[in-house]
Amino acid sequence: MKVAVIGAGWGGMAAAVQAAQAGHAVTVFEAGRAPGGRARAVAAQRADGTPVLLDNGQHILIGAYTECLRLMRAVGVDPDQALLRLPLQLVFPDGAGLQLPDVPPPWDALTGIARARGWSLGERLALLARAARWRLAGFACPPGTSVAGLCAGLPGRLIDEFIDPLCVSALNTPAGAACGQVFLRVLRDSLFAGRGGSNLLLPRRDLGALFPEPAARWLQERGHAVHLGRRVQTLARGGAGWLVDDEPFDAVLLASGSHEAARLVAQAGTTAALQSWAACAQALRHGAIATVYAELPGAPAALLARPMLALRPRAGRPAQFVFDRARLDGQRGLLAFVVSAFEGERAQLEREVLAQAAEDLGLPGLRVVQTVVEKRATFACTPALARPPRHIAPGLQACADYVAGPYPATLEGAVLHGVAAAQDLKG
Repeated sequence: MKVAVIGAGWGGMAAAVQAAQAGHAVTVFEAGRAPGGRARAVAAQRADGTPVLLDNGQHILIGAYTECLRLMRAVGVDPDQALLRLPLQLVFPDGAGLQLPDVPPPWDALTGIARARGWSLGERLALLARAARWRLAGFACPPGTSVAGLCAGLPGRLIDEFIDPLCVSALNTPAGAACGQVFLRVLRDSLFAGRGGSNLLLPRRDLGALFPEPAARWLQERGHAVHLGRRVQTLARGGAGWLVDDEPFDAVLLASGSHEAARLVAQAGTTAALQSWAACAQALRHGAIATVYAELPGAPAALLARPMLALRPRAGRPAQFVFDRARLDGQRGLLAFVVSAFEGERAQLEREVLAQAAEDLGLPGLRVVQTVVEKRATFACTPALARPPRHIAPGLQACADYVAGPYPATLEGAVLHGVAAAQDLKG
């Protein structure tokens, strides 16, 4: 089949590679100048004028991201070299928090909770009891349950130092508004899946080099087309297939953002099914993620004791995590502060993050290198959310992270939809 993939984010490139492997002729259209979508490289300069490659957001993969890892290998990326693998840890600058040992599940989670530093015996027992209850219930909860409702009655320290950090990092939605069922699915497939599923996989190279750029090269080397800087203007039915900017294709896989996909589907036809899909995609609300990159000029080595630390957000101190890029890709003196579910103004955010670094990390004198605010980073993962289906019409599918499924807006979710859409191509 002749297949068009609209959007070169992780979901689109996964679909393109999977379709090419199945023998289809693939053409990728990407509006941006580089592949990767919301997980791509960003060029910047340090204070001394040295060019540096950052990311449009500091991402974390986990060991349970089996499709991401499989496709990275397929396009020539060795995950063992490209990613730093660590047991799950939510450790704060004062040493308190959770760190899982490298043992099979569920013993890793149970042992980690039992040994958590800074938590009282009663707090640890409360979390163990709640985890056992979730497992006995098959990691399911009544529809409409929020994460806050799911965790009602747990001690405040557990909410602040375990539930909230996990929820905001996985769902980019505050616990009071986040979907309890999706949260439980994330817990099940990470903490209680196969050995290593809960491991943190921290990128040692920029996100573009991690998968989307090698995938684009892999496609081009095999005769497939990748058009960057090319925004698709029109999508229409054409005989038994579809027309993309008047070029005929047997099938189209939409891997763009939800609003762009809704625009294309709405103009593709007036049928109730197409208009209903477009309306559902258009109605999705989104949340922002901000990443503040800051440096300490002249720093001789790493600034933090670990590659990643959890932070305690509070009024005027918004960051939830900080990453030491020196321990990841060798960029000395460079830290990345992550603020999920961000709402506010950039200049104020930078002032507050620098103040937080001085108070929580003992690092006064940091300078901002660049702040990246991805305004539509993820859809708001709220309870009982109506998400558009992957199948739109014969020969037309969507394969991005917002498509109906059990996961929040993650790289693995996007890749899973991309692979599934490519596998469903008939011809």
